[in-house]
Amino acid sequence: MSEHLGKQGIGHLVLERDRVAERWRSWRWDSLVANGPAWHDRFPGSEFDCPPEAFAGKEEVADYLAAHAEKVGAPIRTGVEVTKVRKHEGRPGFHVETSDGTIDAHFVVSATGAFQKPIIPALVPESAGFAQLHSSDYHNPGQLPEGAVLVIGAGSSGVQIADELNRSGKQVYLAVGPHDRPPRSYRGRDFCWWLGVLGLWDAVTPPAGAEHVTIAVSGAHGGHTVDFRQLADEGVTLVGRANEFDGTRMRFGTDLKANIDGGDANYLGMLDAADEYIERNGLDLPEEPAAREIIADPACVSAPILELDLAAAGVTTILWAVGFGNDYDWLQVDAFDEGGNPQHQRGVSSEPGVYFLGLPWLSRRGSSFIWGVWHDAKYLADQIAIQRAYAEYRPPA
Repeated sequence: MSEHLGKQGIGHLVLERDRVAERWRSWRWDSLVANGPAWHDRFPGSEFDCPPEAFAGKEEVADYLAAHAEKVGAPIRTGVEVTKVRKHEGRPGFHVETSDGTIDAHFVVSATGAFQKPIIPALVPESAGFAQLHSSDYHNPGQLPEGAVLVIGAGSSGVQIADELNRSGKQVYLAVGPHDRPPRSYRGRDFCWWLGVLGLWDAVTPPAGAEHVTIAVSGAHGGHTVDFRQLADEGVTLVGRANEFDGTRMRFGTDLKANIDGGDANYLGMLDAADEYIERNGLDLPEEPAAREIIADPACVSAPILELDLAAAGVTTILWAVGFGNDYDWLQVDAFDEGGNPQHQRGVSSEPGVYFLGLPWLSRRGSSFIWGVWHDAKYLADQIAIQRAYAEYRPPA
């Protein structure tokens, strides 16, 4: 956002309550890597200091963002927390209260993204005696107490953490809900490339019924396709969605097989679309028949566990990988619906002068990715420039 405002010659400030890219440094596990290759998940004009096909580690991503901020001369004030934003009375603009004084602003851009408030459902009370933590507080297997781990949530974070814990020697139970399971790569091209040439990055809304479906994809270990059956063969016990806890036992849904099969359908559908694209455009890409081979269901899928006494199973930790919620308590303007969700059109808020950036599906599927944010920010900077021109217009005398 700062890069594009700077190019427009629009004076601005960027307020950051911690360091630049702090969430990448302290809110992610130690071994995390980006889920897209370095050639794709970047800003135009700024490249990562690693091979293009590599998946940058979390510290590399944080360093990349800090370097880009310096490159574009972003006027950032770190260590400054915004506590309240409200409209001026009787004049345009906003009154911004911060931990370092107050600021008057003509426009306000909320670039806090979608990962603000970790969600831990009130399913298991603290009195139950299990260590409970969110994926944003997980760093490595060594921080967890001895014993088995129940990981709830099978998106990219839950899958990668469950795999790491299993490789460390822990007994892992992984609760799997509905998900998309794309191929990491197919016929010599990465998943990100396929989304691009198939026009799927530019989809403006998620498919009906898939608004909250997670995506299981991984850049770990050099990048690989997530295969839940393979995880089970390697020692992870798969269960359905965690539905109920009665004080000692966790009850799981009967949906595990359906969720696994649904992920397979998504996976095979992507392969079909890729094959059709190759045929239609006459591309010379190597065939990959092995990609369609799906191994047999493991016992934990064909005869799923529906109820588990956690203590008897040796579970000492419940790790929640179920995502984040919004936190806009500081933005006290008329820009939200009854559920507290931002009301906007391509990031232009229903409250004139307020803009949102970095939200999933802000303008398209790619809006919450590094490269997608760059393009959305350019659009918002143009809208701010247009509004400034109207505000500064004076008819000739």
